[in-house]
Amino acid sequence: MSYNTTETIQRLWSQFLRDQLAAMPAEERKQYEQQLEDRFGELLKNAADGSGSPDSFLDLIGFGGKGPVPFENVSYPYIQPDFDDSVVPSQLHAAAELYYIYQHERMKVFQVIQVLQRLFREGRMRIQRGPGARGLYLLEKWKPLRYTLRDRMVAYRRAFNYGNAQAPAGSVVNANFHRQFVGFMVAVAQYFRDLLIGEVIRGGPLIEQRPFGSIGTVQRIGLDLRYALDRSTYGNILALTIETGHYLNSVLQLLDTPDIKKAFDANTKWDVIEIVSNRYLGGIGEISQRAKMAESGRRILQFVADNDFKTALDPILFQSELRPMGSHAEAWIAAYRMTPEGRSFRGVTPALQSIVGAQSAMA
Repeated sequence: MSYNTTETIQRLWSQFLRDQLAAMPAEERKQYEQQLEDRFGELLKNAADGSGSPDSFLDLIGFGGKGPVPFENVSYPYIQPDFDDSVVPSQLHAAAELYYIYQHERMKVFQVIQVLQRLFREGRMRIQRGPGARGLYLLEKWKPLRYTLRDRMVAYRRAFNYGNAQAPAGSVVNANFHRQFVGFMVAVAQYFRDLLIGEVIRGGPLIEQRPFGSIGTVQRIGLDLRYALDRSTYGNILALTIETGHYLNSVLQLLDTPDIKKAFDANTKWDVIEIVSNRYLGGIGEISQRAKMAESGRRILQFVADNDFKTALDPILFQSELRPMGSHAEAWIAAYRMTPEGRSFRGVTPALQSIVGAQSAMA
């Protein structure tokens, strides 16, 4: 379809849309707004179906079968926006699991199990043939975790820019992950805080059906987070995450066996981790905070992996999808503020202003 014809369709559609929405009752108007917008996109795409052929460009430069063609008769060049969809979901899911593993690394879980293996080998732990003893024997015999501490630290550096490991030459390091991740957390938290204020001001959640929180800020940071994680998690990240995840699951079950807990006079596996860390590793690694950051951080990253953050999404639908993430974001922020690196966190609103480039009122 020619450029001139396409422009005519756009003008007529705008007039048609205005007339149709004006004639509809308010309750029906909201129902059809997004459907009409989607239909407009389909019309433009269908009108330009033939514009991607080589003949369209040849007509423009005058080398086609018709010779030089006026601009108004050249096919409309509709370009399909697909950047937001150009990610590999499996890599994003692997990044979510890797974040969960990283927090357990900070809890010293992997170091604790190595200490237990050494104590078992040297006969310094009073266990011999229970399920914990057998599990330690199998770990020593088969060494199921092929990826060493160095391999894991390189993976954390590549995906999250965490740690001091030297990234391999030529690999992509996600240098802005923490800033974007904290930004997404505070954007989600601020969204629901603004929504709560809006409901109080309006007197209820159903009046006008429009939240005061900024959907665009959440979507923008979420898209940036998706893109950066996708480009930095190629290679062995998926395989490392699967293998290390299975190992971590087995280790946590092993630490919960009755003979190991009895050997340290512990009630839970977390007591074992705390006692061993204090005795042999120079102190515990913020177990309570890291456990919540692992849980909520992984859930948020899974949400980011599965959500395409469509710009024209209905705000009420977006609010319903995002609502379970609000509590996770607040829980993560509360735990993060109690860690050494999070003690300089200035608060949700100042952090969001810094991330989106806004100047504070005191500046």
